[in-house]
Amino acid sequence: MARTFKLTLEYDGTDFNGWQLQANAPRTVQGALEAVLQKIFGGTRIPVIGSGRTDSGVHARGQVAHFRVETAMAADELMRAMNFNLPRDAVVVGIEEVDASFHAQLSAVSKVYTYTILNRSYATALERHYCYFFPRKLDIKLLRQEAACFVGCHDFRSFANVDPSRTGGTVRTIQRLEVNQHGDVIQITIEADGFLYKMVRNIAGTLLEVGAGRFPPGSVTHMLHAQDRRSAGVAAPPQGLCLETVKY
Repeated sequence: MARTFKLTLEYDGTDFNGWQLQANAPRTVQGALEAVLQKIFGGTRIPVIGSGRTDSGVHARGQVAHFRVETAMAADELMRAMNFNLPRDAVVVGIEEVDASFHAQLSAVSKVYTYTILNRSYATALERHYCYFFPRKLDIKLLRQEAACFVGCHDFRSFANVDPSRTGGTVRTIQRLEVNQHGDVIQITIEADGFLYKMVRNIAGTLLEVGAGRFPPGSVTHMLHAQDRRSAGVAAPPQGLCLETVKY
């Protein structure tokens, strides 16, 4: 009888072409996991379902996925076997057997992302893959003021790139959006019941443009009402984004 396993994953997205298995993108996180399971279980493809897609260059500390397989292996034994075979930029940090009704995407209640910005006059060599270097002066008070406008249930059409493969409309609820500063590092933390394609990066990019003075105070409310992607700011680059946790 098939058993359902829930995985918690950490990965460095720098050299992955995102989460989703694609014919024209040979290196994806989903592809790496399925290749490992195929090796462990003797050639049969075992689909791995993630809580959601992450784009090329986006990282995760707490991505969640599930798969079903007939096996007598204990969860900890399976975790060791997977980590032994996975590439060095992906690690299973937790695994447990769950009820067959569990679904990594459909059972999720909320997700938490962080976006990290390095705000100073010079870049970083060591952390360049994990933050967005933004040298322009930022008004943190204004940035926080505008960030508060995103909290609540809204139509986020202005902050989503078109993706015909996704359904479910453009209304989402953001439970919290925090802007924290530690020296030269600014971190935007967003928790919501779901995210549209590139929504977090579009929000982060817009907030940075507001904080740098390109948009006046009150712009976020106007953008939300406009329901037009052209009204908002540009997407922040992927390397600053990390999926922190998925809540069930």
